[in-house]
Amino acid sequence: KQGIVTREVLTRHWADWIDYWSVDFDFESKREIITIRNEETGEPEEHWTGDFIFENEWQSFRTKKDRSLELQTPFHECTKGRYKVAVKVVDIFGNDTMKIVGVTV
Repeated sequence: KQGIVTREVLTRHWADWIDYWSVDFDFESKREIITIRNEETGEPEEHWTGDFIFENEWQSFRTKKDRSLELQTPFHECTKGRYKVAVKVVDIFGNDTMKIVGVTV
């Protein structure tokens, strides 16, 4: 009303940009399979697309009532071996990002 505009900083910490994140602790455990009809036989055949299905094993997200966000997953027990861990993040603008990291236990 009197020409004074105030600013409020909304993102003080890097996690303020995140609305949701989830983890698949063994990303390469489930192949993405599609069914394609064979043109010669007419029979359906299953084919691997070369990708894997993200299985949401843990997640943390903000709600209107609770704006907190967990920044660490609980302990996840697994057997020795090599794994691909996938982390999906959705930021406050709705952008969806996934990062896959190789882990040896």
